[in-house]
Amino acid sequence: MNDYRPDPDALLDKIQREDAKQQRGHLKIFFGACAGVGKTYAMLNAAHAQKQKGIDVVVGIVETHGRQDTIKMTQDLDVLPSQKIRYKDRMLAEFDLDTALERRPGLILVDELAHSNVAGSRHAKRWQDVEELLAAGIDVYTTVNVQHLETLNDVVGQITGIRVWETVPDKIFDLADEITLVDLPPDELLRRLKDGKVYLEHQAQRAAKNFFRKGNLIALRELALRRTADQVDVQMRDYRADQSINKVWQAKERLLVCIGPDASASKLVRGAARLAASLRADWIAVYVETAKQGKLKAGQQEAILKALKLAQELGAETTTLAGDSLPTLLLSYARSRNVSKLVIGKSLRPVWSRLLRNSLADELASRTTDIDVVMVGHDLDGSARQSEGVAENSHIDLDTGETTPLSSYLWTVAVCLAATLLCAGLTRVFDLANVVMLYLLAVVFVAIRFGRGASILASFISVASFDYFFVPPRFSFNVSDSQYLFTFAIMLAVSLTISNLMANLRFQAKVAHYRERRADALYTMSKALSGALMVEQIIEISIEHLAPVFQAKVAVLLPDSHEKIRQPIADTNQQGILSDIDTSVGQWVYDHHQAAGLGTNTLPSNAVLYLPLRAPMRTRGVLAIAPNDTRQIFQPEQQQLLDTFAAQIALALERVHYVDVAQDALISMEAERLRNSLLSAISHDLRTPLTAIVGLASTLHEQADLSDVKRHELSLAIHEEALRMSGLVVNLLDMARLQSGKVTLNQQWQPLEEVVGSALRASSHVLQGHNLETRIPADLPLLFFDAVLLERVLCNLLENAAKYGLGKIVVAAEKQADAVQVSVLDDGPGLPAGILIFEKFTRGAVEAASPGVGLGLAICESIVNAHGGKIWAENRSEGGARFSFSLPLGNAPALPPTIENELE
Repeated sequence: MNDYRPDPDALLDKIQREDAKQQRGHLKIFFGACAGVGKTYAMLNAAHAQKQKGIDVVVGIVETHGRQDTIKMTQDLDVLPSQKIRYKDRMLAEFDLDTALERRPGLILVDELAHSNVAGSRHAKRWQDVEELLAAGIDVYTTVNVQHLETLNDVVGQITGIRVWETVPDKIFDLADEITLVDLPPDELLRRLKDGKVYLEHQAQRAAKNFFRKGNLIALRELALRRTADQVDVQMRDYRADQSINKVWQAKERLLVCIGPDASASKLVRGAARLAASLRADWIAVYVETAKQGKLKAGQQEAILKALKLAQELGAETTTLAGDSLPTLLLSYARSRNVSKLVIGKSLRPVWSRLLRNSLADELASRTTDIDVVMVGHDLDGSARQSEGVAENSHIDLDTGETTPLSSYLWTVAVCLAATLLCAGLTRVFDLANVVMLYLLAVVFVAIRFGRGASILASFISVASFDYFFVPPRFSFNVSDSQYLFTFAIMLAVSLTISNLMANLRFQAKVAHYRERRADALYTMSKALSGALMVEQIIEISIEHLAPVFQAKVAVLLPDSHEKIRQPIADTNQQGILSDIDTSVGQWVYDHHQAAGLGTNTLPSNAVLYLPLRAPMRTRGVLAIAPNDTRQIFQPEQQQLLDTFAAQIALALERVHYVDVAQDALISMEAERLRNSLLSAISHDLRTPLTAIVGLASTLHEQADLSDVKRHELSLAIHEEALRMSGLVVNLLDMARLQSGKVTLNQQWQPLEEVVGSALRASSHVLQGHNLETRIPADLPLLFFDAVLLERVLCNLLENAAKYGLGKIVVAAEKQADAVQVSVLDDGPGLPAGILIFEKFTRGAVEAASPGVGLGLAICESIVNAHGGKIWAENRSEGGARFSFSLPLGNAPALPPTIENELE
């Protein structure tokens, strides 16, 4: 009996999707084969209908192309003003997204979804504007042509010979709530083009010679019709799933072919492919594993794999199902995929078998009225050859690959003997009707532990033992009371039923455990790859996870800078490494993006399977895998798992590649910024004093009649300019030394006031004209610092204060809990907003008023950080800026008494 109760997870997913859909705007696309079919006109017509219903309709942007009919349709609608953007000395009109979001209409019209926005717009593409409108809960009407769909762009280019560069991702098209196909026959469209209703006259003549040829229009029309039909089919399937509709709606032909474990499977696949081609229908090839087919001969298993591979090559979707009942599972899957026809092979069972049990075709036909059942005849010669070829093969479990051991049957006999001995002891206490339950318990135990064959043997042994040892006359198979025959029949039937049920459960448990292992392996590998930061880590993780799952040796081949496949990079001591690699095969796979080697059509005799690692952008490498047992690779579910693993590896390689690209780009941008800043500093701040020195020196050389006073002034000016240039060069060199990390601190315990005094003396020439005040307490402790470097910090801070201060400069110090804070205060304009003042080559807002390359404060930060301190800057409430740094106190050594007395 089928259970049609809804799945709770499916219901929850449905509720979540409906909630998300209610919060999102409604997207309606007017879809056409090409320009001129009337998409914009149809969109405006629909908008007028919505306006009559009282909906707030706004025209965001409509491309009229000078068509008078289209212009008239927009006159009665509210039109948003366009955004004016300057591009190459021209003002271009673009859709104003911000105004639309602020206006927040009920419905907005945004024409030409594939349009590329002018540089300077918020988004590069108009479909990105539409996404933001939908996210804001605004309904959108838009238009698009079939040649603008990303997946059809190449096809249209091959048909028309013209490549369209503006495209829309198919995911946007698939997310549309409604698709309206606007269609015109080619002859009528050509007539409209001739009448000037598509393009202006000179454009129409050029279009008629190129894109608008009748053959092109027919092909584009078919593409548009098919793409619309595919979208409608998806919507119908979603609706059937949401409404829990199990009955098949044969709106579109879809075939399902069931492959069996025999040599005629290939003929069945080819017949289904021909039928699908004649119907122009999608088709699915499926193999169903049931408990009855739990053990197959090696030749039968190979036939299944070949048939599934052939189906993939012929364009089918392939899958493997597992369940108890073949007809029930097939019909359930067929209804979930809205299959209209089931294709199966004709039964070749003997007459006596057909009298006892219905064939699969009869079972399917009796259970469904909405799906057609098509039978394909068997290849008798092929079946005979198959039987001969596999007669000598042992039984192999499809899931585990284990043979059924003889010991299982011996254990079964032992369990039945133990049950008999236990029953013999219990017959003195319980009646025979109660004791017989022990035999049923024994059958259950055997079925769980040893499988179907052993449990059937246990059923017969139990009935025979009960008759021989306990039914009068005892120790004989004769039965004195005919009622015991009924007991034997019921006991045997119950035992066989129990053994069958337990065997089915055991089979299902194996399948569930196997799939759980696959899911766990995929999750573990995906998690490991997500944390990989280098290519070497990705390769190591890939080999570590693939080798045990597929019982194989693995290698990952990557290209060099010249796109040539090189030998694998891996630790030779790592388990599972494949060393015997043919790089020429790997190069072919990398260049052609196709698999080669074992089990493929290219070099099938090779013992290694080579798979391309295809990422979204390009192929990133080749995966080479050499299985110990080919069946570990070519089982359908194993193939799907291997493809998924390969996709995960390719994605990880592409992610690491783009991380490296981004890092290189960031480094290049930073290097370019530093280069430009350095060139600017050299061209301006260093050239200025050099020019002054050259000019002053020329004056001294050329004017011999200068007075001594004038000569002294010129010499002094040359000296000041030389000192200024020397300071700039020293800053540049010091910054380079500090950045290289090669500066060694010469730290000693010494008083702070000494280095403050030396810094004031060294900066006396820049402090002229400023009122200087020092606030240094006499009881400051000794500090552990490099006097030369700390003097440089103070000199730079004092020079900065003199450069931007107006008249008063204060140098202050104070002891805190675990540090000494030193501050330099000025009364200037303060710190400019939004500027990182300690960054290299960073200067104040008005740079031309004062010289410098913007390295002084950056040097201060590097020196203070090297001492384990902190430096910061802030604006003072009374005006001006405060630059402060702190140095840790540490454990200063005790001073000798004589020095201590002298300091006092």
